[in-house]
Amino acid sequence: MPKSPDDSPPPSGPALRSLLPPAPAIAVERLLDGLDLAERAGALVERPYVALNMIATADGRATLGGRSGKLGGAADKALFHGLRTVVDAVLAGAGTVRVEGYRRLVRDERGRARRRERGLPEEPLACIVSGRLALSEEIPLLKDPSAHVAILTASHASLAQACRARIEYVRCVRDGTIDLAGGMRELRERFGVRTLLCEGGPHLNAHLLAAGLVDELFLSVAPTLAGGDATSESLRIVTGLDLDPPAAMELVSAHEHESHLFLRYRVVR
Repeated sequence: MPKSPDDSPPPSGPALRSLLPPAPAIAVERLLDGLDLAERAGALVERPYVALNMIATADGRATLGGRSGKLGGAADKALFHGLRTVVDAVLAGAGTVRVEGYRRLVRDERGRARRRERGLPEEPLACIVSGRLALSEEIPLLKDPSAHVAILTASHASLAQACRARIEYVRCVRDGTIDLAGGMRELRERFGVRTLLCEGGPHLNAHLLAAGLVDELFLSVAPTLAGGDATSESLRIVTGLDLDPPAAMELVSAHEHESHLFLRYRVVR
């Protein structure tokens, strides 16, 4: 699904045609209400239940012109913002936060009301992975005094005091590099994060998968062929590491809207 935080979500989102399991068309809000992420998180005690949320073209491109927002339609936008209303925390890599211009995660009152109805705080915890703490204080999310941000880093530095968000550090280091498994444990123990939505980027996705930290994938497939070579401008949704063995998945559900496919997979252990 696209990382399009600058776009405002539609009021309720379009109806999706259900392909698997066969069922009547379903509104995005009802689909979100039926997700069982919190129930599945109950089986984990040491880390959050982690779901990736990504978009790709039919030939596997995760970005156009370096960004993913151009790939999505109305239903993808509704699902992108809607998924933020059902989880405890949203995670993204520093590069994604910079390029996509991350802002307040739930900016409309309807989304905040839906979180309250689900027994959640109005805003999910915003989590950023930045090994070297290469983050500018000009990132809108870090300038927002209403934002609560946890930064997973191997650095002992801190950001400039000009950042107005409430910032806390998860300093997770192993063998001189960032320890994602340790960071996930601390998010669970220190912040009570049971469900976590990762919005990429592709390199972070690869490291999470390689560490066995991903439980499922929400994948939007755009009806688009983009071509191009495997460069930073044409990344796939998982990039940078060979997964050995590859991560096997099972298809849980499939929906369609205006030729866009919305697939939900669970990772098979």
